[in-house]
Amino acid sequence: MFRKVCTIAAVVLAALGSPALATAQEPAQAGGNTNSLPKEFTADLGRGVKMEMILIPAGEFLMGSPDSDRAAANDEKPQHRVRITQPFYLGKYPVTQEQWMAVMGNNPSHFQNPKNPVEWVSWEDCLQFLRRLNEKVGMGKWQFPTEAQWEYACRAGSTTIYCFGNDESELGDYGWYDKNSGGRPHPVGEKKPNAWGLYDMNGSIWQWCRDWYDPGYYAHSPTDDPAGPATGTERVSHGGCWFSPARSARSANHGRIEADHHGSHLGFRASMVPMDN
Repeated sequence: MFRKVCTIAAVVLAALGSPALATAQEPAQAGGNTNSLPKEFTADLGRGVKMEMILIPAGEFLMGSPDSDRAAANDEKPQHRVRITQPFYLGKYPVTQEQWMAVMGNNPSHFQNPKNPVEWVSWEDCLQFLRRLNEKVGMGKWQFPTEAQWEYACRAGSTTIYCFGNDESELGDYGWYDKNSGGRPHPVGEKKPNAWGLYDMNGSIWQWCRDWYDPGYYAHSPTDDPAGPATGTERVSHGGCWFSPARSARSANHGRIEADHHGSHLGFRASMVPMDN
């Protein structure tokens, strides 16, 4: 059974104006009442299972890849400025199998381990999970992050190919990919987090985003809070996965998959917009 109340515990991760919370070009300029929001909270999903959420401050960044990135695909261009105007919460980790079980009562994953990311879940399956959170947990609006929100959170102020820099040899310190995974997914949180305290953003599991996919969208994307095309046939995913090459784990790289597709490489990360935001 769910508890309808989330236990919110403020955790001072860093001051909002600190370098770790800088945007791509300048310190984050928070929209909404950011200072009144706890930097972290824990949602009680029932059955002794929790979900940790990190506050992502509003701010600006450069989305997509520059022409200098030789690994970048055409649909990652042009690189363009995006402004996230309101703070939001994002899961500290991808949704795990035990969290899915606490909410949905089953475990569809191929590689079963309670602490692993849930996988073999379609975009539509994940939407049902988020609807259940809205019904039973509350505290705000639970949803997929937009692609812009996901990349902004992944970069955590960085302007480099990965959240930690440009050196591919360091990727194994931050995520699981084809060269270090041993051919299987792994429990969340075993690698280093990015500067904003988010784990498994580069590598580990492809993560569904809210947006429809359009290869030309970046050319006419709005600056403020882009939400993707109004319609489409495929949804955007980000992050790379345990069997993909390092280039797939680049912060700007995105995939596109039919919303009803399932695979052991596909999972997601929950986002929540606070009720008073």
